[in-house]
Amino acid sequence: MDCNVAENINTLAKFLGTRDIDALNQEELFNRYGIHQVDVMVLFGGSILEGGDVLASGIKNFVAKKYIIVGGAGHTTDTLRQVVHLEYPDIETTDLSEAEIFQKYIKHVYGCKADYLETKSTNCGNNITYLLDLLKENNISFNSIILSQDASMQRRMAAGLKKYVKEGVTIINYTTYCAKVLNQDEDLVFEDNIHGMWSINRYVNLLMGEIPRLSDDANGYGPNGKNYIAHVDIPENVMIAFEELKLVFGSETREANPLYASKVIKK
Repeated sequence: MDCNVAENINTLAKFLGTRDIDALNQEELFNRYGIHQVDVMVLFGGSILEGGDVLASGIKNFVAKKYIIVGGAGHTTDTLRQVVHLEYPDIETTDLSEAEIFQKYIKHVYGCKADYLETKSTNCGNNITYLLDLLKENNISFNSIILSQDASMQRRMAAGLKKYVKEGVTIINYTTYCAKVLNQDEDLVFEDNIHGMWSINRYVNLLMGEIPRLSDDANGYGPNGKNYIAHVDIPENVMIAFEELKLVFGSETREANPLYASKVIKK
């Protein structure tokens, strides 16, 4: 396979899966933001299992005052259930929400737990709105927040929160993994082993599905489209990489599944 394919995948990944600090600890927070703890750290359940490892690291390093796991059942849930139960047969995952699965996982493996679980949300949009509802219901105010989501969806998650919070809130991205794809013997492979990682095809499909969503046009999720998220600037090199990948993988990117759409309450 053309080595440009791997480079283009990595270009999308670097843009979508952002980390604003190099490590999840108080020293990094202080060096970058002048604080030792954020008010809230959130893990979103759309992540692979590595997300639980990241959250546990944050808890162990006291990076936040409150820890929350957000996630009901969505397009990634069945995969998470299977991966966790296969690797840890003692953890029963049948019919559990993503938040409940991750809570069981970090208790079982690391002996720690999140302070709150949000178990009803089904997509990136209501991940954010239900999170904000939970914070309000529990009188948790915040001026700083760490968001950890799957690398494919990290930038969109931050743009979703940015739409709702006041200007002064510090949103810190810390994606749950940073993957690099290599071209090896005509195949695409991951450079490193990442805990619970997607297959290459699933990973590429997730990455490519994000660019149309982030686009601020009639079909995108930005203010000029569905207005789910704040405006996102997509660099030219990212758009070029996306268009070149479409020539290889086709124009079929992950469509939003209506099963997991936000419920509209009719008045």
